[in-house]
Amino acid sequence: MTTAHPDDISDGTGPERLAVTADPTTQAGAENFPVALRVLPAAPRRHLLAIYGYARMVDDIGDEYVGDRIARLDEVEQELRGLYAGRPASERVLRDLAPTIEACGIPADVLVRLIEANRVDQVVARYATFDQLADYCTLSANPVGELVLHVFGRHTATRVALSDRICTALQIVEHLQDIAEDHRAGRVYLPQEDLDRFGVSEADLAAPRANTALRDLVAYEAERAAAWLAAGEPLLGSLHGFARLAVSGYAAGGRAALAALARSGYDPLPGPPKASKAMVVGALLRITFGRRA
Repeated sequence: MTTAHPDDISDGTGPERLAVTADPTTQAGAENFPVALRVLPAAPRRHLLAIYGYARMVDDIGDEYVGDRIARLDEVEQELRGLYAGRPASERVLRDLAPTIEACGIPADVLVRLIEANRVDQVVARYATFDQLADYCTLSANPVGELVLHVFGRHTATRVALSDRICTALQIVEHLQDIAEDHRAGRVYLPQEDLDRFGVSEADLAAPRANTALRDLVAYEAERAAAWLAAGEPLLGSLHGFARLAVSGYAAGGRAALAALARSGYDPLPGPPKASKAMVVGALLRITFGRRA
């Protein structure tokens, strides 16, 4: 499947669905969980924390587990599917997740996609095109937004398609922030077609500071992420109450991160440019009151 432009979307009535991330790799979504959690009622906060714990565990296996990571991910999937078959889980994180699955009606495939993203990370370290990277995001980040919609009982095909746009944007931003770290880990999430277009080599990614060509490339990818984020923000108008506040928190985190990246001169190599709390709150207020950050 290809996803070259964020405006390629169905009306949600047919079998097709926009397939485009994030976090959140899971990571993209996880970065912004605190924004959503602080003011939420106990029940959705508890569910989001359970989802975060699961996403973090799967991500840590994919990034840090010492041993056969794919085999370990297979074990987690088997135990997860066991929950749906009525078998108790031995993993504490999955035991904590079980009440959320039941209360929110979360289908197994959404959670399994996060596992699959980490399987992909074990065998794919480069992406030739943006479409390929966006397809990866259907596994690594888009499920996070879908899970949030389930938590608030607002899951529809149209909302999921819009959420996918936001999550893809968040994943792109996170990749831009972590270019140096990812490169040290042997991964490059900048599409090869864009590296070639801007004349950026992989050696440039290992430098202490970004050269002009890399800065231009990062600015280009940031502009692309901003377009995906804007294309998904109509989702907010379909939500109300705490659901809208939570999703607005994710979008605000993305906008603030883009602002921090711009403030760094689009040079993430010395260290990931991070948005301050004030920047996130400011972006949230602008989104809430209808002014574009």
